[in-house]
Amino acid sequence: MSMQTRGNFFIRAKLHGIKASLLIPGHGEPIKDAAVVIHEDKIDWVGPQSKLPVKYSAIPFAQVSYLMPGLWDCHVHYFGIGLDDSGAGGGYAALVSSAARAGTRISKDLEKTLLAGFTSVRETGGYGGEISPAVEDGSIVGPNIYSSITPISMTAGHGDIHDLPIQTVLDACAHGLPFAVCDGVPDCIRTIRLQLRKGAKFIKVCASGGVYSEIDSVFDAQFSPEELKAMVDEAARARRVVAAHCHAKEGIMNALNAGVKTIEHGSFLDEECVALMKEKDAIFVATASVIEGGMEYVDDLPERQAVKLRQIAAHSRKAYRLAIRSGVKIALGTDSATSVEGTYNTHGRNGKEIFWAVNAGMTPLQAIEACTAASPETLGPHMAPKSGQLKEGYDADIIAISGNPLENIDLLSDAANITHVWKGGKLYKSS
Repeated sequence: MSMQTRGNFFIRAKLHGIKASLLIPGHGEPIKDAAVVIHEDKIDWVGPQSKLPVKYSAIPFAQVSYLMPGLWDCHVHYFGIGLDDSGAGGGYAALVSSAARAGTRISKDLEKTLLAGFTSVRETGGYGGEISPAVEDGSIVGPNIYSSITPISMTAGHGDIHDLPIQTVLDACAHGLPFAVCDGVPDCIRTIRLQLRKGAKFIKVCASGGVYSEIDSVFDAQFSPEELKAMVDEAARARRVVAAHCHAKEGIMNALNAGVKTIEHGSFLDEECVALMKEKDAIFVATASVIEGGMEYVDDLPERQAVKLRQIAAHSRKAYRLAIRSGVKIALGTDSATSVEGTYNTHGRNGKEIFWAVNAGMTPLQAIEACTAASPETLGPHMAPKSGQLKEGYDADIIAISGNPLENIDLLSDAANITHVWKGGKLYKSS
């Protein structure tokens, strides 16, 4: 074999392709009888099979029925909480347990996420950011992880663990707990820098109260406008954007005026919030799964948390429909957080979020775009990967489905319907 022949063989060996009866590109119209060519970890060519360049004619092709980009979960947590970590009253105290035990559980959660068709996740606080190097070097199987490392809370805020002494919380945060508590502009700035030091790809702050924290109300506005602005500015110096946990309107408006990129949950979004989101080019990260799933079991929650969940549920549905009608940019997240099997919040059920998007008023094609092409934008222009689309030069993160999701979007809710998963051009699932 000549040097030139060996060289050509080497190039061909790194190329492989997929042919599909229908290709959903993530952005744009579907393509019938389509093909994708992969070179190493990138997409080399996409188009109708009838226009496949001759140079690709000899490479191997897999054949599937329905093809689309790998999905993104833009709001997820890998905490590794099991049945033995129920915690006092079901609260955040469950997190103060063995990190090694949590990591073992998370390794399984990551694999379940990937095999459900989610090739990328945006972790809004958890251990996933610390574990991601093991995914990248192949030690464990999982999606691409873009983590904020911690949610950042003020004292007595949504990310504080109210049923523990404050010094215990601060000590735990300083020794590996994926939470952070700070107060005042100087302390807030230092906390941003600590997250950057740990490798945060974006910053997550709590700008309102939440459901599963113990003492605060969902109507509370948390952090002062000055603190929020200081954190956004500090993150921007490192080319990071800020995501804001917000339920109540005051917290939403404070966060948007401070310059955050995404509003997470947004339960009390109204016309004024929507107008400001569009003016600021902010993104709404909808998390219907945790609300709709939680409401199915609301009577089993501790009373204080049950009251808060009921307070936001009806409003969040209206807010979601308003955001869709108004043309706000939307990405999808589940708020999945538990390693306990068989719950609405279990990792691997992430695809149900797309069903809820359609239920709120999106078309199936819009919902898929919100879970693919729109998702990298939540990381901002400097951190966003070329992902979420079947497009030349983009990451070869691709899934195949057993049926047509444009005709039955609920197919994506069940991991069993995801027949193939390629991440970075490598096949992880084939059934």
